[in-house]
Amino acid sequence: MTTLVIQAAWVLAAAFVLSLAYELYRATARAGSSRHDSIDAFVKNNIPLYVVAVVVIGLLFAGFDWAPVIGLIFSVVVIGASIAFYNPKIMIERQPGLIDWFEDLVFTGLLFVAAALLLYQVLGITLQP
Repeated sequence: MTTLVIQAAWVLAAAFVLSLAYELYRATARAGSSRHDSIDAFVKNNIPLYVVAVVVIGLLFAGFDWAPVIGLIFSVVVIGASIAFYNPKIMIERQPGLIDWFEDLVFTGLLFVAAALLLYQVLGITLQP
Protein backbone atom coordinates (compact mmCIF):
# COMPACT_ATOMS: atom_id res chain seq x y z
CA MET A 1 0.00 0.00 0.00
CA THR A 2 1.36 3.38 -0.93
CA THR A 3 1.65 6.54 1.07
CA LEU A 4 -0.72 8.30 -1.35
CA VAL A 5 -3.49 5.81 -0.61
CA ILE A 6 -2.98 6.08 3.15
CA GLN A 7 -2.97 9.87 2.94
CA ALA A 8 -6.15 9.81 0.87
CA ALA A 9 -7.78 7.49 3.42
CA TRP A 10 -6.89 9.88 6.25
CA VAL A 11 -8.15 12.87 4.26
CA LEU A 12 -11.45 11.09 3.57
CA ALA A 13 -11.70 10.11 7.24
CA ALA A 14 -11.18 13.74 8.28
CA ALA A 15 -13.76 14.94 5.75
CA PHE A 16 -16.41 12.51 6.92
CA VAL A 17 -15.75 13.08 10.63
CA LEU A 18 -16.20 16.81 9.98
CA SER A 19 -19.38 16.10 8.01
CA LEU A 20 -20.74 13.80 10.72
CA ALA A 21 -20.13 16.39 13.44
CA TYR A 22 -21.73 19.12 11.32
CA GLU A 23 -24.79 17.07 10.40
CA LEU A 24 -25.29 16.06 14.04
CA TYR A 25 -25.05 19.75 14.96
CA ARG A 26 -27.70 20.59 12.34
CA ALA A 27 -29.92 17.71 13.50
CA THR A 28 -29.77 18.71 17.16
CA ALA A 29 -28.78 22.32 17.85
CA ARG A 30 -30.41 23.56 14.64
CA ALA A 31 -33.30 21.07 14.56
CA GLY A 32 -36.31 22.41 12.67
CA SER A 33 -34.36 25.12 10.83
CA SER A 34 -35.18 23.35 7.59
CA ARG A 35 -36.72 20.05 6.55
CA HIS A 36 -33.16 18.64 6.41
CA ASP A 37 -32.43 19.41 10.06
CA SER A 38 -33.81 16.66 12.28
CA ILE A 39 -32.65 13.36 13.68
CA ASP A 40 -35.06 11.58 11.34
CA ALA A 41 -33.63 13.35 8.28
CA PHE A 42 -30.11 12.69 9.55
CA VAL A 43 -30.73 8.95 9.86
CA LYS A 44 -32.58 8.68 6.57
CA ASN A 45 -30.32 10.86 4.43
CA ASN A 46 -26.87 10.73 5.98
CA ILE A 47 -26.28 7.36 7.64
CA PRO A 48 -26.21 5.46 4.30
CA LEU A 49 -23.55 7.84 3.00
CA TYR A 50 -21.45 7.45 6.14
CA VAL A 51 -21.71 3.67 5.94
CA VAL A 52 -20.43 3.72 2.36
CA ALA A 53 -17.68 6.16 3.36
CA VAL A 54 -16.53 3.88 6.20
CA VAL A 55 -16.41 0.92 3.81
CA VAL A 56 -14.41 2.87 1.20
CA ILE A 57 -12.00 4.25 3.80
CA GLY A 58 -11.61 0.76 5.25
CA LEU A 59 -10.80 -0.65 1.81
CA LEU A 60 -8.16 2.04 1.31
CA PHE A 61 -6.54 1.31 4.68
CA ALA A 62 -6.71 -2.45 3.99
CA GLY A 63 -4.58 -1.95 0.90
CA PHE A 64 -6.58 -3.80 -1.73
CA ASP A 65 -5.08 -3.18 -5.18
CA TRP A 66 -8.41 -2.00 -6.59
CA ALA A 67 -9.31 0.20 -3.60
CA PRO A 68 -7.79 3.41 -5.05
CA VAL A 69 -10.13 3.15 -8.05
CA ILE A 70 -13.14 2.66 -5.76
CA GLY A 71 -11.97 5.56 -3.57
CA LEU A 72 -11.49 7.80 -6.59
CA ILE A 73 -14.93 7.02 -7.99
CA PHE A 74 -16.52 7.56 -4.56
CA SER A 75 -14.71 10.89 -4.07
CA VAL A 76 -15.70 12.17 -7.52
CA VAL A 77 -19.34 11.12 -7.06
CA VAL A 78 -19.56 12.86 -3.67
CA ILE A 79 -17.88 16.00 -5.10
CA GLY A 80 -20.43 15.98 -7.92
CA ALA A 81 -23.32 15.55 -5.48
CA SER A 82 -21.97 18.36 -3.33
CA ILE A 83 -21.67 20.77 -6.25
CA ALA A 84 -24.76 19.78 -8.25
CA PHE A 85 -27.23 18.91 -5.48
CA TYR A 86 -26.18 19.82 -1.94
CA ASN A 87 -25.06 23.41 -2.56
CA PRO A 88 -27.89 24.61 -4.82
CA LYS A 89 -30.67 22.78 -2.95
CA ILE A 90 -30.03 21.70 0.63
CA MET A 91 -27.53 24.39 1.58
CA ILE A 92 -29.79 27.19 0.37
CA GLU A 93 -32.82 25.74 2.18
CA ARG A 94 -30.80 25.73 5.39
CA GLN A 95 -30.21 29.49 5.22
CA PRO A 96 -26.48 29.00 5.77
CA GLY A 97 -24.33 30.91 8.16
CA LEU A 98 -20.59 30.99 8.71
CA ILE A 99 -20.40 27.46 10.19
CA ASP A 100 -22.38 26.03 7.27
CA TRP A 101 -20.20 27.61 4.61
CA PHE A 102 -17.01 26.68 6.47
CA GLU A 103 -18.02 23.02 6.72
CA ASP A 104 -19.15 22.91 3.10
CA LEU A 105 -15.94 24.40 1.73
CA VAL A 106 -13.62 22.34 3.94
CA PHE A 107 -15.52 19.10 3.30
CA THR A 108 -15.57 19.57 -0.47
CA GLY A 109 -11.95 20.72 -0.46
CA LEU A 110 -10.86 17.61 1.41
CA LEU A 111 -12.73 15.48 -1.12
CA PHE A 112 -10.79 17.19 -3.93
CA VAL A 113 -7.50 16.50 -2.12
CA ALA A 114 -8.40 12.82 -1.66
CA ALA A 115 -9.46 12.54 -5.30
CA ALA A 116 -6.18 14.09 -6.47
CA LEU A 117 -4.11 11.72 -4.33
CA LEU A 118 -6.07 8.72 -5.55
CA LEU A 119 -5.85 9.88 -9.16
CA TYR A 120 -2.06 10.08 -8.81
CA GLN A 121 -2.07 6.54 -7.43
CA VAL A 122 -4.33 5.18 -10.17
CA LEU A 123 -2.20 6.82 -12.88
CA GLY A 124 1.03 5.63 -11.29
CA ILE A 125 2.36 9.13 -10.70
CA THR A 126 4.70 9.54 -7.76
CA LEU A 127 5.32 12.69 -5.80
CA GLN A 128 8.97 13.41 -5.18
CA PRO A 129 10.45 15.85 -2.68
